[in-house]
Amino acid sequence: MILCCGEALIDMIPAPTELGRDGFVPFVGGAVFNTAIALGRLGVDVGMLTGLSNDMFGQQLQQALIDSKVDTSLVSHSDRPTTLAFVTLTNGQASYAFYDENTAGRMLQPAEVPDVPATVSAFYFGGISLACEPAADAYATLLKSHGQGRAVMMDPNIRANFIQDETRYRARLDDMMAYCDILKVSDEDLNWLVQTTGTLADKAHVLMEKGPTVVIVTRGGDGASAYFAEGSVDVPSQRVEIVDTVGAGDTFNAGVLAKLSALNVLSPAALATPNPADLEAALHNGARIAAINVSRAGVNPPWASELE
Repeated sequence: MILCCGEALIDMIPAPTELGRDGFVPFVGGAVFNTAIALGRLGVDVGMLTGLSNDMFGQQLQQALIDSKVDTSLVSHSDRPTTLAFVTLTNGQASYAFYDENTAGRMLQPAEVPDVPATVSAFYFGGISLACEPAADAYATLLKSHGQGRAVMMDPNIRANFIQDETRYRARLDDMMAYCDILKVSDEDLNWLVQTTGTLADKAHVLMEKGPTVVIVTRGGDGASAYFAEGSVDVPSQRVEIVDTVGAGDTFNAGVLAKLSALNVLSPAALATPNPADLEAALHNGARIAAINVSRAGVNPPWASELE
């Protein structure tokens, strides 16, 4: 099983009303949640570890996980509220305003994290859950305690305006990178993490020195690259008519993980000396899944049957 560890929230998506003004419609979301949903729909054995509220939004999130075949046995429930993210769309590009104080996801404590069963063979971490304490520390502790011997992928999906203590945040990411096999970043994330001159390849290799054996860099419509010790591979993005970009990176990550799992190379041993052909296939699959998602409103990744 791939265990996705991180936030689940409600995206409030603008929509016109009968009054002529935009209102907001609640859609399930969250970077890590989106990746879990996409993996489940692709037929991958996947579970979610997060904090969910017992409120109506938390129930909506729980049901969405179940409907997409995601194991919820490691979800921690509480009476705290659900995180809300109000979305603004400008030419299809999404920006967010988060309401996250004292929420079920953010307030997940290290002591509330359940034991990880032996069936978990890989971890996925990412999103705002790595920036917001105390949950951020809970996930970092989980990785340190259980990451050895399991494949680990992380996508920090950096929201700079969400970071209250940049020094602590950078230190936490560095600590977690030491346990990562795959680090995925956008070109903007990479430039934020490595604030020196140099090419994207140069900066990717700086991050590889912190632990990951593979650094994947996405460049929006310009495609994606995977860097590793022996070289790199590049793939183009797939051209589609974009409705919006909500969840594009999250569903890309699911496509990558799904293909690596299908190829039986989602393991620390295989990723220590990655096969370029495997990485190229994984990136192509990520681009394909992301392209389908962005051609639809909100986060709506494809089911395996749609890819046949």
